Amino acid sequence: MEWLVSRSLNLGYLALLLVASPWILWNRLVHGKYREGFREKVLGDLRLSRRMDASPESGRPLWLHAVSVGEVLLLKPLIADWIRFYPQVPLVLTVTTQTGRGVAEKMIRDLGAKQVEVRYFPLDFSWSVNRAIRQLQPLAIVLVELEIWPNLVLAARQQAVPVMVINGRLSERSFRGYHRFVGFFRWLLKGISCVGAQTKVYASRFEKLGVPASRVVVTGNLKYDRLETCRQNPRTIALREYFGFHSKDIVWIAGSTQHPEEALAIDAWLSLRKEFPCLQLMIVPRHRERFEEVAQLILAKGCQPVRRTSATPYKPQHNELPPVRLLDTLGELGAAWGLADLAFVGGSLTNRGGQNMIEPAGYGAALFFGPNTQNFKQTVDLLLANQAASMVSSGANLAPFVRTLLENPQQRILQGQAAQQLVLDQSGAVEKTLELITTHSKILKTGSAGGLGNLGAGMIHDHAA
Repeated sequence: MEWLVSRSLNLGYLALLLVASPWILWNRLVHGKYREGFREKVLGDLRLSRRMDASPESGRPLWLHAVSVGEVLLLKPLIADWIRFYPQVPLVLTVTTQTGRGVAEKMIRDLGAKQVEVRYFPLDFSWSVNRAIRQLQPLAIVLVELEIWPNLVLAARQQAVPVMVINGRLSERSFRGYHRFVGFFRWLLKGISCVGAQTKVYASRFEKLGVPASRVVVTGNLKYDRLETCRQNPRTIALREYFGFHSKDIVWIAGSTQHPEEALAIDAWLSLRKEFPCLQLMIVPRHRERFEEVAQLILAKGCQPVRRTSATPYKPQHNELPPVRLLDTLGELGAAWGLADLAFVGGSLTNRGGQNMIEPAGYGAALFFGPNTQNFKQTVDLLLANQAASMVSSGANLAPFVRTLLENPQQRILQGQAAQQLVLDQSGAVEKTLELITTHSKILKTGSAGGLGNLGAGMIHDHAA
């Protein structure tokens, strides 16, 4: 059965690659995508560096996989704790995109984590995932949120490597799609060692898809945990100084935006700035491929784009065009939210389904978004139920809504305080997730990795106490 499924999947993947090859070639030539990582992606060559192999303390690694840049960043506190508790255990962090790899490598450098190496995730061909697992012989494979690749799960099962899902999230839309093939997923997901779900609702959905209830626990959302809540942190201060914001300014950030949300935000700001001259606008597009496009849009609207990538910090000049700050870098949005008095989270006036709104909530910004937030329904429901956010029905209502916040400063302050308190109340997910990984990996089962089983048990005992 497994052999037949694996070969069928290989044929299906090859067919999809053949169909998508013109699009892949176009992006490779025009946008520079898909040029890196052939051996890792196609051949599954994830071997550790010679430096790591040569270390007498190195044992079998833990394999962490994150798809998006957001997932990479939310792993930072988890990785920091891992290297603190398990300094002898290597960690391999795999990603899927060139952008994700760049962000991951920078994060690892910032942590000073010499035992962590970043690789591209192998495509889900049987030969790729089998070779990767044979090379790494990982203590466990840890997938973030929802990345269930069938051949990977089957190969791990055959080689007796635990597979677990952390920060598990299964939206209603995804659940309906998977449930159409519930028979297949019930068979496949029996091979999952455990799922750490964000909420009880997500946990129930994983169970209905076939993960045994005894292997599903609610650990909370890593995005809530250890978020920066202090606006005077060094990274936020550096951005404030670079963009030339003053204490009297009211800063509106439109973050993780997509077309046409930038234009909607600029039009709303232009309609308000004469009446509220202290209102400043910063735009942070979701994808770096659109940075130049948005800069040109700002110019077309009769404004001056003040870009983070400019050679010198911004200094206001007399008689200049209205300045719109443009954060055209990756990995700085989290710190930029600390500048925001008003925070609009993009992807919510389009069909994207929303973006992460926890970071601006942590800073106590007055948080708002459009109606299309189905990918973050649990978070949105929690925010709205606690009067910690607002929903704007359409782009045309942006200006009237922002005007209401500007005319009622006490309202926006109270809403921001409610959002920040909500984030603080949801903490603890990192510890619970680390405990889950330690319990279900081979660290405790075999006492491998330099006898760290006792250390893991001690950590769990301390946490439980």
